[in-house]
Amino acid sequence: MGFVSTILGFCGFGMGSFIGLVIGYYLFIYFQPTDVKDPVITPLAEQDSGNIPRLLPEIPLWVKNPDYDRIDWLNKFIEYMWPYLDKAICKTARTIAKPIIAEQIPKYKIESVDFETLTLGSLPPNLQGMKVYNTEEQELIMEPSMKWAGNPNIIIAVKTFGLRATAQVVDLQVFANPRITLKPLVPSFPCFAKIYVSLMEKPHVDFGLKLLGADAMAIPGLYRFVQELIKDQVAKMYLWPKALELTVMDPKLAAKRPVGMLHVKVLRALKLKRKDLLGGADPYVKLKLTGDKLPSKKTTVKHGDLNPEWNEEFTIVVKDPESQALEVLVYDWEQAGKHDKMGMNLVPLKELTPDDPKVVTLDLLKSMDPDDERNEKSRGQLVLELLYKPFKDSELPKDFEDSNAVANAPEGTPVGGGLLVVIVHQAQDLEGKHHNNPYVHLVLKGEEKKTKTVKKSRDPCWEDEFEFMLEEPPVNDKLHVEVFSVSSMLGLLHPKENLGYVDIGLADVVNNRRINQSYHLIDSKNGRIQIELIWRTASLRHTRSLLSI
Repeated sequence: MGFVSTILGFCGFGMGSFIGLVIGYYLFIYFQPTDVKDPVITPLAEQDSGNIPRLLPEIPLWVKNPDYDRIDWLNKFIEYMWPYLDKAICKTARTIAKPIIAEQIPKYKIESVDFETLTLGSLPPNLQGMKVYNTEEQELIMEPSMKWAGNPNIIIAVKTFGLRATAQVVDLQVFANPRITLKPLVPSFPCFAKIYVSLMEKPHVDFGLKLLGADAMAIPGLYRFVQELIKDQVAKMYLWPKALELTVMDPKLAAKRPVGMLHVKVLRALKLKRKDLLGGADPYVKLKLTGDKLPSKKTTVKHGDLNPEWNEEFTIVVKDPESQALEVLVYDWEQAGKHDKMGMNLVPLKELTPDDPKVVTLDLLKSMDPDDERNEKSRGQLVLELLYKPFKDSELPKDFEDSNAVANAPEGTPVGGGLLVVIVHQAQDLEGKHHNNPYVHLVLKGEEKKTKTVKKSRDPCWEDEFEFMLEEPPVNDKLHVEVFSVSSMLGLLHPKENLGYVDIGLADVVNNRRINQSYHLIDSKNGRIQIELIWRTASLRHTRSLLSI
């Protein structure tokens, strides 16, 4: 019976399967749904304008909206510059976030929050288009449409109650329409004083979050909650009309013309604290005015001296003596690596009596924060001689509008020619293979000039001024600038080596009368040199008429 039952079971299964397939095929073929219609195919040219964006959701804005401009050139620029923009943006983000974090963490009993790793990855954002507004105000308004699907690596380390945890942000996507406003527009480079950034609508933000190495976004409900929380918080801070304000320069100072000169003589320092392991220090001084974007003035380096004497003089252009202050910083020079700050202080210019020399002795501080307890520690003193000389009306040209205006050439200047003044200020990151004792060699039309030699310095400061008397404006000439290093001893194998050079075209200085720029040195890895050029003529109108011929 068991065998017969097995045979009948196999037969029943086979017959049942066959009958089921026949019935299923019959129902599939003969019982088609009647509510399904054939699709209507319409040529793209006959489509309604409202349907095209729905059919092509990723179409660029400059195609859909005629008021958006195509900016492929800017995308190529960003793509090429992205490795450098990445570092600059991350550095700025750290600077902005540091005080905000320091203000917020005490509320939550957190000891510290630090960026362990911060990089935006190798994929740059893409700008779909840009809208530019024309207004009657002194401002420039731009609205780019940005989409960024990047591969950043952001690791934040949080320390609380002695425990340390890390959070990693990966696979970030940001779609935003910011409004960027540059205002006010001023006649000083970069021609705007502040940047305002607002969001015209809530941004789309999507990212992966790993806590202690685990994917936190896999927790049910957390992904949507975090995404909406970020949208709301960002919109709360930056949704128009609210804005992120970035100050480029003081607009009051940018629009002002120079009103005087500050003469600074760095005399000496007293009882500086040791910074080197062997008990010495190599101090030098940097000077600049607050609110001024010009490079700092620097003294020479005094090696192994805790009570150095410089007796070096500098002149600085003053725009607003009521609000500006002289910022003084003392650094310990290092052959390699970052130079250590030994101390600093400020001298408000409003405390100086015009045309009255004043010797001041400044206590060096860790910072200018009056609540900083580290300022109680003695760091030494710096002695300066200061003289503020305001300009007289007769000392400025009538058409003087900015710091580029210069005095006329002295008597005896050739008619139609002029006096080219070359000021060699300083250089940075010079790298000699065998020694670093740099000096600068200038050549113009066969006439040669040479600065003094600064011994044992990768960041020398010369402040040497030279004059070239020319028969005609040098609109087609170039100034050859070459930096050399000479051996401080009787070096027979390497008495002199080239640290880099640059050829500077002089047409710009003839047109603008003054140029103060930093130039990258050719044949040098990171070396740069700051050169100031001034073109003085007996008659400015005569020079312009010659250039127009």
